[in-house]
Amino acid sequence: MQVPRHETVHVIIKGVVQGVGYRHATVRRAHMLGVTGWVQNMEDGTVQALVQGTPDQVDHMLEWLRRGPPAAIVRDLITERDYTDKRYVRFEQL
Repeated sequence: MQVPRHETVHVIIKGVVQGVGYRHATVRRAHMLGVTGWVQNMEDGTVQALVQGTPDQVDHMLEWLRRGPPAAIVRDLITERDYTDKRYVRFEQL
């Protein structure tokens, strides 16, 4: 049996993404989709996340991150593939 391929993507989300429930909603969506990793606020006003899962799971998560929760205004989403061997067991807010 073939093990599903995993992808890891580092994401920087810019816009009105702090103080609007973005991180909490991201954790809920990640749990729904079954991805692992983390999300955190940064001092420069952005939110950063690391998303890990199958290519399909990661694509769905990135699609959601481009919109975010209703109060968020996402102006830019910067993604970079991460070639780490580290595997996360859950998705959490840092």
